Amino acid sequence: MKEQITPIYFPLINPNEAEMMLVSIAVQQGQVVEMGQVLATVETTKATSEIIAENRGYIFLVHQQAGVMVRAGDLFGYLSPNPQFEVQNIQREQPNAAQTSTEAAEIGNLRITAPAQRLAKQMGIDLSRLPKDEWITEQRLRRWIEEEGLSTRPSVSAEIDSSGLLIFGGGGHGKSLIELIRASGQHLIAGVIDDNKPLGSLILGVPIIGRSQDLPALYQRGYRLMVNAVGGIGDISQRIAVFEHGRSAGFAFPTVIHPTAFIEESAILGEGAQVFPHAYVGSDAYIGFGAIINTGAIVSHDCQLGDYVNLSPGSILAGEVVIGEATLIGMGVTVNLRVKIGARCRIGNGAIVKQDVPDHTIVRAGGIWPS
Repeated sequence: MKEQITPIYFPLINPNEAEMMLVSIAVQQGQVVEMGQVLATVETTKATSEIIAENRGYIFLVHQQAGVMVRAGDLFGYLSPNPQFEVQNIQREQPNAAQTSTEAAEIGNLRITAPAQRLAKQMGIDLSRLPKDEWITEQRLRRWIEEEGLSTRPSVSAEIDSSGLLIFGGGGHGKSLIELIRASGQHLIAGVIDDNKPLGSLILGVPIIGRSQDLPALYQRGYRLMVNAVGGIGDISQRIAVFEHGRSAGFAFPTVIHPTAFIEESAILGEGAQVFPHAYVGSDAYIGFGAIINTGAIVSHDCQLGDYVNLSPGSILAGEVVIGEATLIGMGVTVNLRVKIGARCRIGNGAIVKQDVPDHTIVRAGGIWPS
């Protein structure tokens, strides 16, 4: 009977952050371990987690050095019932330096991770000022920024990256978009525009660099792309006003899609659309300008969503549903096949919509339409 070898992989702690640091290794090569025993500790910018043995066996490590950056899904090692497991088989799977060089780097005596390097560049931080006696992760760099009092200073760099995005709005939706854009890896986030929070303060490590009235000047400095982080749940006119203000200043609004979302090839997404984690957009669906497809929402085949439509998390549209512009669909809403919902409607959380809904209609949370 063939021995049962159990591969051990680095876990995905945060869906928006695949890379992590291997902080410590609690076992030695060839050691026998018990089920439930801690094998290693890993850390992302937001969380620390332990790798646990799934069963009893002899541990054979692929990664034998702590303090290095790894990625979720990489092989940590094997558990084998045989103490004579072929160690050379492991050596062939060792990651090489070229694979890990993009995850972390040593610059002089400084050891710094790739996310921390990106944040330092955004903030214009001189790397020679950072501590040399520890790994500088993004989380550690944020603490250092606060300790140095940099969060109270405006941070607009004279060096402009024309591909950098401005996030308009530093609230909850803004935080979600920062995480989404980082996960997608398609754009550098240059800064946040917010009319209420202090200039220079940080939103998930991104500095607030201006107010709404600063948009024309920021455009003149070289910024060209903006993402609207005003959700407009209480008043959709606020979200529309941000788009209009940005357009009048010359900004374009890129479509942003989380890597875990699935978009069928035949679907069309308008400018400024935002598609969040684990959302689905089906065949021949059309998503209008500035629409939000929030976490876990389902847009089935042949649906047509007007401009500024906001689908809340977990909402489900059956096939051929049509939704008019600026309508809000609440969390967990179900809309039946071929139903038409008018413009500027509000469909409350958990409602079930079985027939057409006129413009400007409110469907109460948990209700069934028609009653």
